[in-house]
Amino acid sequence: MAAGHDEDFGGREIDDDELLDVADNPEQAAELHRALRTLATNDKIGPELREMAREVLTGRIGMREAIQSDRYMSAIGTRLDEMRTAAQNLSPEEREASEKRAVKLREQYEAEHGPDEDDEDDAWSRPRDDRH
Repeated sequence: MAAGHDEDFGGREIDDDELLDVADNPEQAAELHRALRTLATNDKIGPELREMAREVLTGRIGMREAIQSDRYMSAIGTRLDEMRTAAQNLSPEEREASEKRAVKLREQYEAEHGPDEDDEDDAWSRPRDDRH
């Protein structure tokens, strides 16, 4: 995605190359950029994470600074705890539906980007052992 002016964030938006300090390659930088845009516009994730994404997307802070920020890391930790709790409380039917969605997303990703050559043990299709 090219840098440009984006009214959604109140000005200039960084391009993918500006995320290469934390990404391993241009494709990963592009994925991170898309993820930040999703976070910046998703009302369900909380104001701190939306703010962090917007700050990075506008170049006001770097991604490395964001992940070193106690405030933003605390917000990420809180959100991960919420997601973990929600996952643990899924019914067997909900868990099965969630796993099917994950497989479908993986298939869509691989159709677009090809298989992940680094993923020797395909964790997407492997049954989870941590079910309670």
